[in-house]
Amino acid sequence: MVAFDLQRMLLGELPGTFLMEVAVRALAAFLAVFLFLKFSGRRGIKQLSRFELVVILTLGSAAGDVTFYEDVPLLPVALVFITLLLLYRGTVFLMRKSKACEAWIDGVPITVVKDGMYEIHSLRNLNISSNELFMELRQLGVEHLGQVRLGLLETDGELSLYFYAPEDTRTGLSVLPVEHRPEYRTFPGAGVYCCVSCGAAAYHEAEQTAVCERCGHDVWSAALTAPRNR
Repeated sequence: MVAFDLQRMLLGELPGTFLMEVAVRALAAFLAVFLFLKFSGRRGIKQLSRFELVVILTLGSAAGDVTFYEDVPLLPVALVFITLLLLYRGTVFLMRKSKACEAWIDGVPITVVKDGMYEIHSLRNLNISSNELFMELRQLGVEHLGQVRLGLLETDGELSLYFYAPEDTRTGLSVLPVEHRPEYRTFPGAGVYCCVSCGAAAYHEAEQTAVCERCGHDVWSAALTAPRNR
C-alpha cells in the first residue's frame, strides 16, 4: 500500500466515473423523497407524528444508502419507497375511519395546565419537567399559571393555551426561573403562596410551614395576580 495515495484516499477502488453515478443516484433519491411527500398528501409535511417520523427516518436511510454505495441497486430501493408510500396511505386511511386507531398511532392532546394549576400526573406520564413546561409558557408570553385557563400539549408537541380574561385572572405560580422566583419552606410574611409542585394557591401566616393539600409538597413561592398583557 502506498501512503498518501490520492486515488485510494478519495475513491478507494472505485473509478473516477463513479462520481457521475453518485450524482445520478442522489438525484434519484431526491426525486423519490419529493414524490413520496407529494403523493402522501399535505398532512405529510404539515406536522410529523411518531408514525410519520419513523417513515421519514426510513426514507432517509434508504435514500442515503442508494446515494453512495455502489453495491446498492436502484430498483429494490424504489420498491422500499413504494411500499412505504402504500403503508403510509393505508395507515392514514385507517386513522380517518377509526378514531381509536388515530389515537393509538398519533396520540391525543394532553392537558398540562387546568384552572391555573398544572397537571402533575400528565407531566410525569409525558416525562416532562415543570422547568421545561415553564420555559414554553414563558415563550408564549405567560408570567404565571393563574393567567392560563387551559393548556394542551398537542400531538405534534406544540403547546396550545387558552387564557382567562384579564378580569378573571386567578392567583398563580410564577413561571420565571428560580432566581427570579424565591422559594420558601417557612413563609417570610403573611400572604398568598403557591405550591411549586402543583401550583395550588393558599393563604399562610408569617413564620409558618405548611404542606400542600393537593400534592403533599412543602415548598412555596409568592403568588402573582397580574393579568396577561395582550
